[in-house]
Amino acid sequence: MRQLIDFFCAPYAHATAFQITLEIVAVFFGIVSVLYAKKENIRVFPTGIVSTVLYVYICYEFTLYGDMVINLYYTLMSFYGWYVWNHKPLGQSIEITTSNSLDMLKALAIFISTAAFVVGVYLYYDCFNRVTDYFDTFTSGIFFAGMWLMAHKKIEHWMFWILGNLISIPLYFVKGLGFSGLQFTIFLILAVQGYIEWKKHLNK
Repeated sequence: MRQLIDFFCAPYAHATAFQITLEIVAVFFGIVSVLYAKKENIRVFPTGIVSTVLYVYICYEFTLYGDMVINLYYTLMSFYGWYVWNHKPLGQSIEITTSNSLDMLKALAIFISTAAFVVGVYLYYDCFNRVTDYFDTFTSGIFFAGMWLMAHKKIEHWMFWILGNLISIPLYFVKGLGFSGLQFTIFLILAVQGYIEWKKHLNK
């Protein structure tokens, strides 16, 4: 038990109280955002924006440039999704749907272009030299594609979150962001529950 506590706390030995508090606040708003997503509530976007903006700063401080790019994209896509969920022709609200072949091709294109972009960012900063950087490249593509599908209320976006969370849980503990690792554990549970709820709604 002691070893587990040391593993969690050791990376924060040199972190300031401000940095730790900031991560906890970002985690809180991130979890609230996913809870809103699960309920198909538009508040998913403003709460998510608070979390991702904080994470842009946190990841920059920890030189996690791949994650920084992810959260910058999340912020922009949250504004886009907020607009899409609010604006439909003739005042209709956007409904949950399944992805067609074109949607999945677009998601694949986003995945590939995102992975290439993240590699470029790491090479630019001359720090593509950690094992975690390769996983960052993959999860960045997964989450970028998932965020785009979510903005259009495609149920498959939950599958992207589930896969990305499974990879991110151990990854963030290794990176030294223990609170974020716990956040992704909660995200995984909520993503499974969210998929089940959206599936029930879609079947109706």
